[in-house]
Amino acid sequence: MNADEIEAGRARWQARYDAAVTRAPWREHRTLSGMEVAPVYGPDGDDPRLERIGWPGEYPFTRGLHPTGYRGRPWTIRQFAGFGNARQTNERYKMILGAGGGGLSVAFDMPTLMGRDSDDPRALGEVGHCGVAVDSALDMDVLFEGIPLGDVTTSMTISGPAVPIFCMYVVAAERQGVPAGRLNGTLQTDIFKEYIAQKEWLFAPEPHLRLIGDLMEYCAAEIPAYKPLSVSGYHIREAGSTAAQELAFTLADGFGYVELGLSRGLDVDVFAPGLSFFFDAHIDFFEEIAKFRAARRIWARWMRDVYGARTEKAQWLRFHTQTAGVSLTAQQPDNNIVRTAVEALAAVLGGTNSLHTNALDEVLALPSEKAAEIALRTQQVIMEETEVVNVVDPLGGSWYVEALTDRLEAEAEATFTKIRNMGTDGTMTSGILRGIEDGWFMSEIAEAAFDYQRKLEKGDKKIVGVNCHTSTVEQPLEILRISHEVELEQRRVLADRRAVRDQKAVDDAIAGLVAAARSDRNMIPPMLDAVRAEATLGEICDALRAEWGTYSEPARF
Repeated sequence: MNADEIEAGRARWQARYDAAVTRAPWREHRTLSGMEVAPVYGPDGDDPRLERIGWPGEYPFTRGLHPTGYRGRPWTIRQFAGFGNARQTNERYKMILGAGGGGLSVAFDMPTLMGRDSDDPRALGEVGHCGVAVDSALDMDVLFEGIPLGDVTTSMTISGPAVPIFCMYVVAAERQGVPAGRLNGTLQTDIFKEYIAQKEWLFAPEPHLRLIGDLMEYCAAEIPAYKPLSVSGYHIREAGSTAAQELAFTLADGFGYVELGLSRGLDVDVFAPGLSFFFDAHIDFFEEIAKFRAARRIWARWMRDVYGARTEKAQWLRFHTQTAGVSLTAQQPDNNIVRTAVEALAAVLGGTNSLHTNALDEVLALPSEKAAEIALRTQQVIMEETEVVNVVDPLGGSWYVEALTDRLEAEAEATFTKIRNMGTDGTMTSGILRGIEDGWFMSEIAEAAFDYQRKLEKGDKKIVGVNCHTSTVEQPLEILRISHEVELEQRRVLADRRAVRDQKAVDDAIAGLVAAARSDRNMIPPMLDAVRAEATLGEICDALRAEWGTYSEPARF
């Protein structure tokens, strides 16, 4: 790109910046020493790389979605939380919001994640332990009591039973007097990554994709600001993948959901803005920054050139980031504060739209209140003290970061070709389904995890407190423990609710849901009716299990 083209690009960026910054709160942008800094930096002369790098706020969005970066609006502090029952978690949410959190992110317990009620025999000993127990819409009412759902964006990390949980969230908003059309937030819903990495599904892939398609249609028509799909690379990375695998597998899954929307006859420019992403921020600082930049560029190009997206919003890759849980250590857990801060800074320099920082004790148990506050304050120190919000994509143009960005992009493109070639019709969806069936994704991740573990055991990879610098004065942590009384109380409350509800209304609503499942009707309205009648999560999911069957992945050796 020659000097004239660079100056034209700078002028385009400046015009967009000037228009946007008038709507943003003004603040001085200076270094700690008092030197004023420009909102963006670029080359002064010819630079052939600029065509691939671009300017902030314009295609291919390598440098970010907005011309103002964090000057216009900082990332959303969205702390992931949930434990015990809805009342306990509601108190934690109010603490997070009161301490400066900008949004909520719900962690559900294992029975809820698997579509089981708290009194299901398979739920014994698990209620409230890795998240909050939600059995019916009444639990959702308590979970968000005193929290205006029309004003607070909420993310919910759940995939298998995501659709009935979404319906409970909508009904809870209705009971607050908030129209569904005002809701804004994200539902994970990403079932591909369950088969690839996390293993929390209810049915075979096809029925799940049916529900996801119905949800995409419903939200596009009724709740335009809500994002019904958060395509998750986080769990793929936590299962042991490399950064390049996380990038490629996650975006491939996203392309599969785009193909699902197109197969429903939806307009890509209407439904694509409802897709968001969820990435891991690991400990390799520069590689993670490059991964985020490459993700935006790849997504924009594929959305425009492969799937025909015409608007910028349909080409945008918006993403939430969580610092790497798998990087935390039980040994010398205070070191986890440092790891989390480094990972959070990588996410910010990579342009994340929202961020969760892990607590130092999460490797041992659910976060204590003190650890949760430290995790929150970590983000606030980065946001308020480091001045990294002053400049958009401050590492843009770095020889190292740009080379890493290009390398990760090239590796991802090679993986996309492999996946599409595995299918029968050249689509990404066909290749993903074949890769799941053949165990290809699992084997690729397992090989990467084995390679990492081998380096760790040989000492080629160092982890402070684990295989080097192991002496310490640190004392054992006091950790949060969930009382068995939580489970007993949740089961009692559930029994009381069943005793007083209109059982005929529940039965009729469930029958209506099953009838919709046997037709080509959208299943969201009848599922909302079942939730309004106080049908439980387990009852809804069991009715669909009876209709669609369950799924077990083939044994492999």
